[in-house]
Amino acid sequence: MFRLENVMKQYSRRGTHVTALRCEHLTIETGEYVAIVGPSGSGKTTLLSILGGMLSPTAGQVWLDDTSIYDVSAAARSKLRSERMGFVFQTFNLVPYLTALQNVQIPLCLLRCDAAEQERRATEMLERFGLAERLHHRPSELSVGQQQRVALARTLVNDPRFILADEPTGNLDPASRATVLDALDTAQREGRTVVMVTHDPVAASRASRTLTLREGILQSGDCPSILQHENAA
Repeated sequence: MFRLENVMKQYSRRGTHVTALRCEHLTIETGEYVAIVGPSGSGKTTLLSILGGMLSPTAGQVWLDDTSIYDVSAAARSKLRSERMGFVFQTFNLVPYLTALQNVQIPLCLLRCDAAEQERRATEMLERFGLAERLHHRPSELSVGQQQRVALARTLVNDPRFILADEPTGNLDPASRATVLDALDTAQREGRTVVMVTHDPVAASRASRTLTLREGILQSGDCPSILQHENAA
C-alpha cells in the first residue's frame, strides 16, 4: 500500500519557489490499478516519481507498506526499488549495446541471482511476450512494439509487487498497446499494485480508479487530495 501524508514538492526557478505537487492525503491500496490523468505539466510524473522513491519531496512522508521511504538511506531505497518495484517508461530505457535477453537480466543481476537462473527467467519472460526469436537482438534491431515488450519483460522478471508505468502506450501501434495493457491487467489480477500515468483514455479505462490532476485539484473519488501546480511535472 502507498500512503502520502502532507507531501509537497517545490522547485526553485530563477529565485522563485514553484510548487509542483501538494498532497494532503492519498492512499493507494495493495492490488489496486490506478490511472493518473491530466494535462501536460500538471504534476503526474512528479507524483509517480515520488511514489517510486526517485524524487524526494520537499516536505511530508511517503509510505510503502510499513516503510517511510524517504526516511531510509539512499541505498535502502534503491534496494526497496530493486526488490519490490517495477517501472515501465514511454522511452523504454533499454541499454542499446545489450541484447533483449541481457536487458531483461539486469534486474536479476542487481538482485545477485545466479547467472543460469538469470538467463532462464529472462528467457521465459521474453517467450511470454512472443519474443523467443528475438533473444539475441539489440534494441536497434527491434520494432518499437518489440522494444516495449522487452521493457515490460524486464519490469516483470523480478516479480515486483508494485508496478509504476509512465505513459506506457504513448508511442505504440494498436496491437502493441493491447499487449502492454493486457500485461498490466494480468499483473493486477495476480495481486500486484499498478499505478499508471497516461494521456490515453483507452489505457485509463482499464484502471479500477482514476486520479485526475486538473487546475491544482486531484480528484479521486473516495480519497480526494489537493495538489498545486505551477508549470511543473
